[in-house]
Amino acid sequence: MPCIHCFFPSFRLIREIRQARRARWRGQLSRILRDGDVLRYHGNSDEVGCFVAARPFSRGNRYFEVTIIDTGVRGMIAVGLVPKLYDLDQQPGWLQHSVGFHADDGKLYNGNTVGQQFGPKCCRGDKIGCGISPDSDDGQVTVFFTKNGKEVGSVEIAASLDTLYPAVGMHSLGEEVLLDLNAEWGTDEDDGQMIVDSHEDDWSCLHDVRLTGTLLKYVGKGKSIVDVGLAQARRPLNTRFHYYELEITDAGEKCYIALGLARRDYPKNRHPGWSRGSIAYHADDGKLFHGSGVGDPFGPRCFEGDVMGCGIMFPRDFTDGDECCIPSLSEVQNDLYAGQEEEESEGEDLEGKKVVVFFTRNGKLVGRREVALPVGGLYPTIGMMSSGEKVRVDLHPLSG
Repeated sequence: MPCIHCFFPSFRLIREIRQARRARWRGQLSRILRDGDVLRYHGNSDEVGCFVAARPFSRGNRYFEVTIIDTGVRGMIAVGLVPKLYDLDQQPGWLQHSVGFHADDGKLYNGNTVGQQFGPKCCRGDKIGCGISPDSDDGQVTVFFTKNGKEVGSVEIAASLDTLYPAVGMHSLGEEVLLDLNAEWGTDEDDGQMIVDSHEDDWSCLHDVRLTGTLLKYVGKGKSIVDVGLAQARRPLNTRFHYYELEITDAGEKCYIALGLARRDYPKNRHPGWSRGSIAYHADDGKLFHGSGVGDPFGPRCFEGDVMGCGIMFPRDFTDGDECCIPSLSEVQNDLYAGQEEEESEGEDLEGKKVVVFFTRNGKLVGRREVALPVGGLYPTIGMMSSGEKVRVDLHPLSG
């Protein structure tokens, strides 16, 4: 009969677990003081203070949070992921192979000292989280950030899960945060897996496309013209929601990516623009397809890193169910209105009414085309057709 002590962990095992936990917390510090779970900036504001955890993310621990206790003088607090041998004189995200969300400007820094607008600024009392999606591939992970329990956005980086270490940066007097390296994000009671806000409510059709946050990934066969991955938004464009964009985060094998608009009942195995009631700008050849399998030369080809946009110029007297006016537009759309004549007659029926669809590339107008508005409107529709293609979609880029 086994001894009763066999049913309990040994003191040695308990000691090893405690040491591992302390080691994970100890990490590396520069110009930061540690008091329990609290980190405080301890520099002269001319130098960055940085904390890097002792252990990288793992399958069982892939999320952490920081609560801002005090923003100090400038609130230059950053939360992110860095490699093991990271320069502690640099904020997370400033150097290669690192990424960071910065509280003072709401920008994302991805291996560069020049940030990109990403989310809202953060202040005292806000809780900032950083994690890795469980759907991430080997060598390519999806890093997401949260604010007060809601996802801010995500970015793909070339890295492995076990090479990314939680990091916190500070850069002004008085900054203070509470660190939780064992925080959990959206735990599912059934399988214990982390769930990222999938934004599935934004989409009515996801065929051979996997959605992770705002990232769409093609998961079809990619062997023939019927192996289309299609994503269609739940709401059509209207005078309030009149433009959307995608960023090509991975061009895949052939960059068979199409961005456009289509009727609600559009066939899921047809690329946008190929069939009646649709129009699309195709990245691989720069052609415009308008209800036909034969495209017309339209604009430049698009590649990884490019941002493609699509919108509608509604007639000035156009009204929809929201009974709203056309809001202030971006510079791109202001250019569209220059010299534009109103061709619509009063009292024309909504069915078949003409609107102008326009496309952009990296914030510049590519071209436009007049189309008849089908019953029910035109829905943002994205197509992909080759292995490895991934795009990040912003359905409301002009919403502020």
